[in-house]
Amino acid sequence: MSPEAAIYIIRQGLKLILMLAGPPLLTGLVVGVLISIFQAATQIQEMTLSFVPKITAVFIVIMITFPWMIKIMHRFTTDLIINLYRYVQ
Repeated sequence: MSPEAAIYIIRQGLKLILMLAGPPLLTGLVVGVLISIFQAATQIQEMTLSFVPKITAVFIVIMITFPWMIKIMHRFTTDLIINLYRYVQ
């Protein structure tokens, strides 16, 4: 395998990871900031108040984007398998 092919595969894999991890992580960030603002305004310092809404929002986003995630992963894997002979040379 040439170094260019290895770099291409690694770059595509990292791009895929960022695309798939982005929506749940951004959702957790936004919900966490909103809960923190709410806690600061009301002076409620309960740990479960920040944890439960974040995990629920992330779960909902994963369930909504799951078909898209599977499609993207399938496309990447199919492309990798189809072009395997080029990378092995």
